[in-house]
Amino acid sequence: MLRRREILAALGALPLLNARARAVLEALAGDDRGPSEFARDEEIWRFVQEAFPVDRSMINFNNGGVCPSPRSAQEALARQTAFANEAPAYKLWRILEPQRENVREGLARTFGVDSEEVAITRNASEGLQNLQMGFDLEAGDEVLCTDQDYPRMINAFLQRSAREGIRLVRFPIPTPLEDPAEVVRRYAERITDRTRLILVCQVINLTGSILPVREICRLGRERGIPVIVDGAHGFAHLPVQRDELDCDFYATSLHKWLFAPVGTGMLYVRRERIGEVWSLMASNPGQEEDIRKFEQIGTHPCPLVLSIGAALAFHAQLGPERKFARMVYLRDRWARRFAGRDRIRLSTSLEPGRAGGIATVGIEGIDSRALSAHLWAKHRIYTTTIRHRGTDEEGRPLEDSAPYQIDGMRVSPAPYATLDEVDRFSEALEEVLQHGLPS
Repeated sequence: MLRRREILAALGALPLLNARARAVLEALAGDDRGPSEFARDEEIWRFVQEAFPVDRSMINFNNGGVCPSPRSAQEALARQTAFANEAPAYKLWRILEPQRENVREGLARTFGVDSEEVAITRNASEGLQNLQMGFDLEAGDEVLCTDQDYPRMINAFLQRSAREGIRLVRFPIPTPLEDPAEVVRRYAERITDRTRLILVCQVINLTGSILPVREICRLGRERGIPVIVDGAHGFAHLPVQRDELDCDFYATSLHKWLFAPVGTGMLYVRRERIGEVWSLMASNPGQEEDIRKFEQIGTHPCPLVLSIGAALAFHAQLGPERKFARMVYLRDRWARRFAGRDRIRLSTSLEPGRAGGIATVGIEGIDSRALSAHLWAKHRIYTTTIRHRGTDEEGRPLEDSAPYQIDGMRVSPAPYATLDEVDRFSEALEEVLQHGLPS
C-alpha cells in the first residue's frame, strides 16, 4: 500500500483536478482500510467512474484489449500535443524529449527497478519482439511456450522458424487453471539440450489466468535459458513488482491496465543483460549496453510518452492493491453468480491468486459469437469472443474439426465500471441461459 506522502505527491502531478476530486483523493491518503473493504466503498468508486470520460450509452466489458484513459491523462496528452505543434522541431526535441526521463523514472519506481533498465515502447508487442528477435538463434535451436500465448508472439517465433530454421515447441495447459505447479511441470518436461528461449505469459489473454512466472523464471535460470515474460495484462493489473516475478526480461502495454493513452508500452531488461539482446531497429554505435537502444524508432510522438506520467499518478492514487481488489470484486459479482451452474462454461478459476479482473464464460448449446453479438445488439454490452483450439500434447495444432478448448466471451470490466453495469450484464446472460437466443 502506498504511504500518505507518496499519494499526496502524486496529487501534485494533476493540477487540473477539481475541488471535489482532490478532496476524495486526499481522503484516500489517510484511509487505512484493507483492499477488500475499500473495494466495496461505492462513494470512492463513483469518483473513479466520473474520472473516465467514457460512453455510458454502452457497457464496455472489453477493456482487456485497450482501456480508456482517465480525463487527466487525456488532458495531458492534448496539452502537450498542442504545445509541440507550435514548433515541433524545437519543442518536441529540445523541450519535451528531455522530460521522457521523468516518465522513465516513474515507470521504474512503479515496477520496482532501476530507471536504466526501462525502455518506453509503443506496446507489448514491440517490447516483446525486441526480445524475441534480439537473441542469437540458429537452425535447430528450440523455443518453448504454451499454446495459449498471444498469437502475435507465436507468429514472431514462427517467422524466425521459417527464416532461420529454429523450432517452436508449444504445449497445452489446463483450462481453467487450478494448479500452477502443473504449468511448471509441463515447461520443465519439454526442456531439452536444444532449448534456447522460454516465453511465458504473466496473465493469459484468453482467460485471465495467472501463470507462475517466478517459478518458470527460476526454472530457466537453473538451466541457463533466458525467460521472456509477456506482461501485457499483468502490469498495473496485478499488484506485483519485478522482484516478486524474479524476471530478467519483461514487456507490457500501458494502454491496458495502467490506463495510459493508446500507443504506450514498457520494456524491462535487467541491466547486466541488455548487451545480450540486439535491438529490433538499429541503434547508435555505443548503445550496446544502453536500455535506450530499444527506443530507436525514429521520429515519435513525445506527447504520448509524457501522458504516461498522468496515468502513473492516477494509478498511484488508487493504490495497486486497492485497484486489484476492485477488479476482482467486479469479476466476482457476475462470475460467482454463474459458477457451477448447469451449461455454464467458466474458463477462469475464481480461486484467490488464480486470476484477476478478467474471466471467460460460455453457455453450452449457445454459439459464443452469436451470444456476444446478441448482447451488443439488444443490450449494447460489448465483449470479445474467445475461441481457442490450441495444440495436442505433442505441440501439433489441432484440426479445424476438433472442438475448441476454450469457447466463450472474455469479460473484462475496468474499475470505472458501475455495479449497475455489472448487474445488467448478469441479467442479460441469465436471460439467455434461461430462454436461449431469440430466433
